[in-house]
Amino acid sequence: MVDQGKGQKYQEVKLINRKLLELTGVVNVESFDSEEFLLETELGYLEVKGQNLHMKHLSLEQGMVSIEGLVHSLAYLDGNNASSKSKGLLGKLFK
Repeated sequence: MVDQGKGQKYQEVKLINRKLLELTGVVNVESFDSEEFLLETELGYLEVKGQNLHMKHLSLEQGMVSIEGLVHSLAYLDGNNASSKSKGLLGKLFK
């Protein structure tokens, strides 16, 4: 285990065979569907794209999320992109 120190932000990303993604340091799940997850983490917003994605495990109390499916990409977004991305996903749902 890595010593995080007091008050330091910490995140661990573990991707196994592009089929299982395990994350720590997750603060909130902003939006998700079978092709895209938008997660608020201690280190910024993280966008996960893929196919047949679904949440295997979620514990916001522990800051842990497990996602199964075929992962194509992981990308951290800055604050401006994340808020517009979240609205864009909601916009897709309510067309």
